[in-house]
Amino acid sequence: MSSRTRSLHGWGRTAPTVADVISPRSPEDVAAAIAAAGPRGIIARGLGRSYGDPAQNAGGTVLDMTGLDTIHSVDDESGRVVVDAGVSLDTLMRHALPFGLWLPVLPGTRQVTVGGAIGADIHGKAHHVVGSFGNHVESLDLVTADGTLRTLTPDGADAELFWATVGGMGLTGVVVRATLLLQHVETAYFVVDTEQIDNLADLMARQTQDDDKYAESVSWFDAVTTGRHFGRGLLTRANHAKLDGLPPKLRRDPLKFDDPQLLTVPDVFPSGLLNRVTGKIFSELWYRKSPTRMGAIQNITQFLHPLDIVGEWNRGYGPRGFLQYQFVVPPERGEVIHTVLERMTAAGQVSALNVLKRFGAGNRAPLSFPKPGWTLCVDIPIGPGLRELCDELDELVLDAGGRHYLAKESRTSPEAIRRGYPRLDEWRKVRAAVDPEGVFVSDMARRLELL
Repeated sequence: MSSRTRSLHGWGRTAPTVADVISPRSPEDVAAAIAAAGPRGIIARGLGRSYGDPAQNAGGTVLDMTGLDTIHSVDDESGRVVVDAGVSLDTLMRHALPFGLWLPVLPGTRQVTVGGAIGADIHGKAHHVVGSFGNHVESLDLVTADGTLRTLTPDGADAELFWATVGGMGLTGVVVRATLLLQHVETAYFVVDTEQIDNLADLMARQTQDDDKYAESVSWFDAVTTGRHFGRGLLTRANHAKLDGLPPKLRRDPLKFDDPQLLTVPDVFPSGLLNRVTGKIFSELWYRKSPTRMGAIQNITQFLHPLDIVGEWNRGYGPRGFLQYQFVVPPERGEVIHTVLERMTAAGQVSALNVLKRFGAGNRAPLSFPKPGWTLCVDIPIGPGLRELCDELDELVLDAGGRHYLAKESRTSPEAIRRGYPRLDEWRKVRAAVDPEGVFVSDMARRLELL
């Protein structure tokens, strides 16, 4: 196993810390690294797409899991695939699509490992139909603190540990392999309906209508414009395209994986590039680029992963980085979305990459983020007044019965997590039983007092 000392940060590029990074190539390597971990413990890391610090471990050991990258089997009849935890969703989709198989849960980027997807119990635009990632894991192999390799299933003898691992942010052990159940599709394309809606109230009202007719649903909204167009946005919903619904040109290769790459952002931009002026320009262009249109055919990258077209786009926020603030509130508390946007605008905080979605039912994982309701996420550059605003927003969210997403969180308090996750003590009990010495630990775990 190779090892080197590295400075690590999350996708938001804040709070870097230094750790000894080890690159295992097998479950045996993982077990050996766990046995050799020092007093600061160990945590697994994938492609570093969590926004905060859950895959950092200051002064301790971090396992770079991307070396465990084998796709062991694909059963095109059942849709069952067996993959190592370091396989990215991008790699998996490229391998599975020729078999007519589709990963039911894809987040806003494919640059996430299978292990990271399990640890964060990621969700996508299809949550109202298929739930989150853990719902599609048939089994997982977990290396625990004593070096044992345990195979866990959702309803087996170790079901409690399975569900504590799903959404458990790597703190129950190291996932090294998983069996996933994929969906069958005829094409790699979507039939997309886009509606341009000129205020937040109408956008949210429209988003509650007809969602059951679509496999995927999401809104972008303008967080800069005020007045009668406050919160205007684009509602985009889609279903998987059938073969006979494609134009003749696309029918020749209906399962083609389209992955255009425009550029990679250089690390040269100053902080403060996104401000009210540039934010207003971006929001105007983004809103105008997608007029109402029904039945457009789009590929996987156009519809699901437009940000993957631009490599290292997080560098555009400059060296101070940015914060993604994401929360969910119950369906009857949608007014919180309006209030949060008002408070942001009043505080002069600017966000351009904004997402509003509706979640369906949650699953059995105590630390899984999704539950029925509205989820909003905004990307705000680090700057004066941001912490005070977020503390204020935390109270709004928590008082409404909401919570924050651990994979995006980078600055809230232990008390906010306790209030938002009422099953936290249940999770702690399972975790303590499997790791009584606290071998698995991260900067996030220490900061939020999760252990």
